[in-house]
Amino acid sequence: MKDFQNLLEGYQQFRSHDWKVQHDRWAELREGQSPRVMVIACSDSRVDPAQIFAVNPGEIFVVRNVAAMVPPFETTPGRHGVSAALEFAVQVLRVSEIVVMGHGMCGGCKAALTQEMHGTKPGEGGFVADWIALLDEAREPIARELGTEGREAERAMEHAGVKVSLANLRTFPCIQHKEGRGTLKLHGAFFAISDGVLHVLDEATGEFSPAC
Repeated sequence: MKDFQNLLEGYQQFRSHDWKVQHDRWAELREGQSPRVMVIACSDSRVDPAQIFAVNPGEIFVVRNVAAMVPPFETTPGRHGVSAALEFAVQVLRVSEIVVMGHGMCGGCKAALTQEMHGTKPGEGGFVADWIALLDEAREPIARELGTEGREAERAMEHAGVKVSLANLRTFPCIQHKEGRGTLKLHGAFFAISDGVLHVLDEATGEFSPAC
């Protein structure tokens, strides 16, 4: 595993190669960014959207957090980081598509399923517990039918997380307006770490299928 010194060595490689190869692209980006797609993904170190989708700098607007969650629209006082990023992407950058990408072996979804962090103090797991409580309602039928352990239950929870975030996206007035007009499309996706296959959600059936 790499430490900060290794990262600095990687930076030197970037400066000596990638920066020069893509110099024209970086020059364009000095004038601003205009990505068409926003990707909401997990913070997990194994699922980097830029690597999975093989994109260049400036091509996707990415927000990453525990379990790739989107909270529902709310105006209560607080630090609404995901909502702020969403607002910026939709209203300022005017992205035309939003992808919520969950993934296999997601620690956040597993913790939501087992509720192992419930009751812990902030700084000792409480922040995570509060965040993944967004999945509590979706958890109930899964726990009832499949239990709270094993890959089948965990996979069901991971898939449910994508669907919950999509539903929460649609509570935002700006999303409702633009999706209704056909100027914004929402997509659900799931990356399986075990085999490197991306699955795309068919919202009509609720099923995830391998991307072509």
